[in-house]
Amino acid sequence: MPRPLRLALSLVLTVAFLLATSPAQAAPLLRTLRYDASRAAEFRGAVDQAAQIWNSSVANVRLVAGTPADFVVLADNGWPRTLPTSLGRGTIWMGREATSQGYNPVRIAAHEIGHILGLPDRRTGLCSDLMSGSSAPVSCTNANPSAAERAQVDRNFAGATPEVEFGRVLVDR
Repeated sequence: MPRPLRLALSLVLTVAFLLATSPAQAAPLLRTLRYDASRAAEFRGAVDQAAQIWNSSVANVRLVAGTPADFVVLADNGWPRTLPTSLGRGTIWMGREATSQGYNPVRIAAHEIGHILGLPDRRTGLCSDLMSGSSAPVSCTNANPSAAERAQVDRNFAGATPEVEFGRVLVDR
């Protein structure tokens, strides 16, 4: 067999092999974020529940308790707030002021984690929108992100530019 024909056949077989063994579409990269809720006092369980809600809702990020932490959760007597410093990093304050007014602690924790995941406040007043925060009625206990919120978090961790403003404390009041 002439050399040019052997080279051409070798090239065709190599390309065929690569096409047959390569995935058609790359799977999204899973980013693991560690959180430290050891100073969240009575909110520790709510934070863990909120993390599990996010874990069951999105594909590109997993939240696990541990250190060193990407974000920390603290308890204080103020209003709940978050300081996202970059995507997946920052500080959450689980303020007792909101729970004393009747707001649901798991919803608060899931909402504040939403900021860490790159979501801004959306004051829609709808209980179905997690990021509507305190604009939804006090009776709202929905701690699940909407389809749009879930999709935005997956886009954020796939390389999209998050809409949240980093380096600024977000207080939903």
